[in-house]
Amino acid sequence: MGELASYPLLTILLSLPVLGAVLTAGLRRAPAARWVALGSTGLTLFCALLIVVTFDRAEAGFQLLDSARWIPGVNVRYLVGVDGLSLLFLPATALLFGGVVVASWRLSPAVATPGIYFALLLLLEAATLGVFCALDTILFFCFWEFTLLPVYFLVSLWGVGAGRQAAAVRYFLVMLAGGVPLLFGLLTLAFAQAGGGALVFDLPTLLARPLPERSQYLVFLLLLAGFGVKVPLVPLHTWLPSLAMGAPAAITALLVGLKLGAYGLIRFAIPLAPLAARDLHWLLAGFGTAAILYGGVAALAHSNLRGVLAYSSLAHVGLVLLGLASFSVSALQGALLLLLNFSVAASSGFLVLSFLQRRTASTDITRLGGAMQSMPVLSGFFLLFGLAGIGLPGTSGFPAELLIIVATLHSHTGAGLAALFGMVLAAAGFLAPFRQAFLGPLRNPDVATAADLLPRERACLLLPALLILAVGVYPLPVLELLRPTAEAWVAALAGL
Repeated sequence: MGELASYPLLTILLSLPVLGAVLTAGLRRAPAARWVALGSTGLTLFCALLIVVTFDRAEAGFQLLDSARWIPGVNVRYLVGVDGLSLLFLPATALLFGGVVVASWRLSPAVATPGIYFALLLLLEAATLGVFCALDTILFFCFWEFTLLPVYFLVSLWGVGAGRQAAAVRYFLVMLAGGVPLLFGLLTLAFAQAGGGALVFDLPTLLARPLPERSQYLVFLLLLAGFGVKVPLVPLHTWLPSLAMGAPAAITALLVGLKLGAYGLIRFAIPLAPLAARDLHWLLAGFGTAAILYGGVAALAHSNLRGVLAYSSLAHVGLVLLGLASFSVSALQGALLLLLNFSVAASSGFLVLSFLQRRTASTDITRLGGAMQSMPVLSGFFLLFGLAGIGLPGTSGFPAELLIIVATLHSHTGAGLAALFGMVLAAAGFLAPFRQAFLGPLRNPDVATAADLLPRERACLLLPALLILAVGVYPLPVLELLRPTAEAWVAALAGL
């Protein structure tokens, strides 16, 4: 393991999707582009697993650091590394992108070169992995912003319905606007820590130097606004409904499953402005409660399975905010585990919907009904992923939600009780649409004649399903891996 740690594993991890994108972009034959993309995601997953194996679980600090000069005039460096907070997001991201490649296997070409779709997908993977690895704030911001371009083209060219281009433009502009307070907050950090000297952008140095109290509230609110657009916080969620309905279901799986905004709050906003975060705990709890209640009601009222899953994820990301507002080790463990559950369960649910839409040309609840009769395996996978999303015991969502609820009832009793009520709404918001779409008599001829999952598609969903059940039955290894970082994160806040 020591020999592996001497290699620039994180740089290799970020390079593999980029090299795959270069190879696929020029391929004119769809089968070749698919296999190159699948091979690239497979190698990326293998490299991510090597990083997990190499990581020293007893250490709470950053490991596998790789640094190089980048923009020396303003002291910006290429600096990447991982700790227990970001480690598991690397294989989860690689696994999700591999599933998206499989889900896009029979995608109808929208442009002359079929490799462009997979090239954009691989570039999005590289940027997403960079968000989890970057330890220089400007490098992080570059990765953060670079995720916008691939999503814009993927949605506008391969989206669903006449509103796909409007959904792509709205997403791009809203996220671009959210980048303004984010960049302003990061620059405020750098100037506040400079003290008349060189600007400070590397995260380890920023964490080691307490930010002046007068600057913490400004930095925290700016970062909360910047990250809140992508969480998304209510009422900054306006891009979510149109994107859930207009984007390809496989792409929606990425945007709903990978909660980069919540990760940004945990990685940057709270630890860099801890005093402000603790004083404004009520703001985090309020946003979390609003998301839980609003998401649960909206999921219950929606008539399309895509919207149901999108609003259900909005409700459960509210639980993450409640966990962060509790400032306890168990709550942070639960929040991180719930974010990982999003990457596996919620995203896999959207992959199932992509398979369903390819067979029936719709995910509208009123046009389905009785789908379990013709597609029992597809229906079973969707039920499992949905139950994991609502935290059924025996699935990976249960220990995460239990840790958060217990901590929240102790620190914010009213918000905890509202969260319990919201979880009931979220459960009803999934089970009622599932009953209408998958149970009962067959009404649509397209549903009656639809074929069940292919072996390729079953293999794509089997691993996430096994992970959900394994972590749900025995979550201890994952929680122990998260504990050192969670303890260090909470201790830094408690030491104010």
